[in-house]
Amino acid sequence: MTLQETLAPHIKKAISHLYKTTLETVEFQATRKDFDGDITVVVFAMLGVVKGNPAQISEAIGNYLVEHVEDVIKFNVVKGFLNLVISDDYYLDFFKNVSDFSKYGKVGNQGDAILVEYSSPNTNKPLHLGHIRNILLGYSVAEILKASGRKVYKTQIINDRGIHICKSMLAWKKFGNGETPESSGLKGDKLVGNYYVKFNKTYEKEISKLISEGISEEKAKTQAPSLIKAKEMLRKWESGDEETVALWKKMNGWVYDGFEETYKALGVDFDSLYYESNTYLLGKDSIEEGIKKGVFYKKDDDSVWCDLTEEGLDEKIVLRSDGTSVYMTQDIGTAIQRVEDHPDIGGMIYTVGNEQDYHFKVLFLILKKLGYSWAEHLYHLSYGMVDLPSGKMKSREGTVVDADELISDMSKTARKISEELGKIDDFSITEKEALYHTIGLGALKYYILKVDPKKRILFNPEESVDFHGNTGPFIQYTYARIQSILRKAGNFKSISIDGLQLHKKEKELLKQLQLFPETLQLAATHYSPALIANYTYDLVKAFNSFYQKVPILGTDNSIEKNFRVQLSHGVAEVIKNAFSILGINVPERM
Repeated sequence: MTLQETLAPHIKKAISHLYKTTLETVEFQATRKDFDGDITVVVFAMLGVVKGNPAQISEAIGNYLVEHVEDVIKFNVVKGFLNLVISDDYYLDFFKNVSDFSKYGKVGNQGDAILVEYSSPNTNKPLHLGHIRNILLGYSVAEILKASGRKVYKTQIINDRGIHICKSMLAWKKFGNGETPESSGLKGDKLVGNYYVKFNKTYEKEISKLISEGISEEKAKTQAPSLIKAKEMLRKWESGDEETVALWKKMNGWVYDGFEETYKALGVDFDSLYYESNTYLLGKDSIEEGIKKGVFYKKDDDSVWCDLTEEGLDEKIVLRSDGTSVYMTQDIGTAIQRVEDHPDIGGMIYTVGNEQDYHFKVLFLILKKLGYSWAEHLYHLSYGMVDLPSGKMKSREGTVVDADELISDMSKTARKISEELGKIDDFSITEKEALYHTIGLGALKYYILKVDPKKRILFNPEESVDFHGNTGPFIQYTYARIQSILRKAGNFKSISIDGLQLHKKEKELLKQLQLFPETLQLAATHYSPALIANYTYDLVKAFNSFYQKVPILGTDNSIEKNFRVQLSHGVAEVIKNAFSILGINVPERM
C-alpha cells in the first residue's frame, strides 16, 4: 500500500468523527521542501463537504491523526495545507517487507491481453531516426504494460507493397547490374534505399525536362516515364507476374535481413509480423456487412462511404467505385484479423506519428459502429516528430539519419567522452567497446523516452551523452557507482533495523523507492515511458544526495552500515529494473 492508501481511510474516519459527514476522496500532494513533513493533505479540497476555516480544520485533523494513527508522529499547518510527519518505523517496515527489489513493482498477469503495434516500416528504405522514436516508444510501452500485469503481444505491419516499393525495384532493374548486399558490402535495406533515392533523382530530372518542353508541372509529374513504368510494374505485381513477384521477394528479403540486424542492435523484438501484401485485400467483407447494418452507404457511382458528421468528423470513403479498397478498408480488416489471431486480446495500441491522428479517430469510430466490443479499448500512441539541429529529414532526397549510422555514431560519441574522463583505462578493448555501445544506446533511448510522446523532439547526440543532468549516462554512472560500493562492502548480512533512526536523506530515498509501483501503474495507464524515465532520474538524484551527505561504508555503526549498503543495493535494483522496462542496459563498471 502507498502512504496515500494507508492514510486516506484514517482521514475519512477523522472527518466522520469530527464533522459528522462523509468524505469520498482525499487529495494529497508532496510536501514542499521548505516545510517539515513527508506528505501534505490538501484541506481546501474538502471544503465542499466540511464547512469552516481551512487552518482550523487542518489542526483538528492533524490532532486526530497524531492521537489515533501510530505512523503519524507530528504535523504542521501552512495556510490550510496539512503537512504530516511520518515515523521512521513506517519507512523501515516498508523496506523490510520488500523481499526482492529486482522484481519490486512488477505484477503477474491480470486482465485481458493487449496487442502493441510499432515500427511498421516500408521495404523501400532503411530504418531512420523517426523510426527509432516509434520503435523505442512501442517497445517500452509493451514492456511497461507487461510489468504492470498485462499479457502483451508485440507486432508490426510491414508495408511491403505499393508504388513506393516498385520504385526501388524499377531503379535496381535499370541501374543495378545485378548488385546484391554481398557484392556491394551494404546492408540489404541500405542497398534498396539507395535505389529508391536513385529513382527519385531520375524522376525529378524527367519532370524538369518535360517542364522545359512546355508541359505543366502537374502534368509532368504524372507523365514522367519512370512513374509510368513504376505503375505498370505495380499492375504486374498485382496480377501475379512471375518475374515481378520474384524480384519483389528477392529485394524484400534483403530488406528484412537488414531490418533484423537493426532491431537486434536496438535490442527490440516482435511476437508476430503482418505483411501488407497479405492484408491489403482484408476488410471488404466487413464493408458488405456494414452496408447491411446501415453503418456504410453507397453513392451513385457505387463507392462506399461512412457518414461521421454527427460525431464531428467528415464522410469517409471505405471502398472505391471500382471495388478496390483504401487504407481505411485494410486497417479495418487487419484489426479484425488480429483479434481472430489472438482471441484473448481486449485492446490494441497503434504506435504511429501524430500526422495520422485523424485517421485513427475515424478507424476506431468505424470499428465501434460495426459493433466490436474491443474497439472501446483501442489507443493511438501518437507521437511528435524528431528533428535534428540541421533540420527536417527527407527520405526521397536521401537526407534521413540512418538508424544504423546513428547507433554507431552514438557509440563513437560515448567513446570520445569516456576517454576524456579517463576512468576506464584498465578495461580491455572488448570491455571498452561493449561499454561504449551500452552508454551510446542508453543515451539515445533515454533522450527520446524521457520526453512526453506527444511532444516534438530536437535530438542532439552530444547533449544526450552528457554524464551530468537528466541523461541516460548519468543514471548508468550512478548504477555503476553503487556496484562499486557493493563490491567494496563484500558480503553483507540482513540484520535487524528495528528502531533505527533515519537520516533525512535516507528517508527521502526510501520515499522515492516507495513510489515505483505507483509510477509503473501510472505509466501503464497513460502509455508513457517518460514517467518511468523521469522517476528513475529523481531516484538517482535522491541517491546521489544521500551518497554525498551520509557515510555508507565510512560509518562505525555496523547496523547503519549494513542498512545503508542494503538500501544502496535496493536502489540499484530499481534503477536496473526501471531501465530494463525502457529497454536500456546498465553497466557494472564505468
